[in-house]
Amino acid sequence: MRCIERSERQQGGIFMTKVKQKMSVKALVMAALLTALVVVLEWFAGGVKLGFFTINLALVPIVIGAAICGVGVGAWLGLTAGFIILVSGQAAGFMVLDPVATVIVVLVKGVLSGYFAGVVYKLLEKVNTYLAVVLTSIVCPLVNTGVFFIGCLLFFMEHIAVWAGGTSAINYTLTVLIGFNFIAEMVVNIILTPVIIRLINIRKKV
Repeated sequence: MRCIERSERQQGGIFMTKVKQKMSVKALVMAALLTALVVVLEWFAGGVKLGFFTINLALVPIVIGAAICGVGVGAWLGLTAGFIILVSGQAAGFMVLDPVATVIVVLVKGVLSGYFAGVVYKLLEKVNTYLAVVLTSIVCPLVNTGVFFIGCLLFFMEHIAVWAGGTSAINYTLTVLIGFNFIAEMVVNIILTPVIIRLINIRKKV
């Protein structure tokens, strides 16, 4: 009898191991696909410039990755988006002012936006999936923009004051460098919420 129970436990352990391996492979494949999507969106979005930066369409797959695959993948996708922003020249207006600070700000804002998107979704998923996706879609661009604003305050205000031409440098940052981009990114994310939820539901059924 003990041998039978031991055999059943072993079989159960093997089954769970296979399930975990299967889930890991699926998560890895999903992460790879979303990484490719981030690269494509971020690279080609560079042609639609608004001020010194662009509307970050890559935030959408970052939200999807953070929700489906977790905070680690969310942070990775954010890092990937930041890297493409740098190599594609989207941050050229700031690179000429302070290359090191620009690299730090761009990469950190990408990583944190993906990370906190994953954290928010994980906290709210069991409460309500729709609410979790909506708030995640808001938090992602909010963190992305917030870190950029903090970076401007820490590293670029002297230069921004010159751009502002005698007006408030902070107001100039909020209205000209951030305002429209932030609103557009948030609206795009919220509009695509049903699509994100659909993808999450499909992922759960697979």
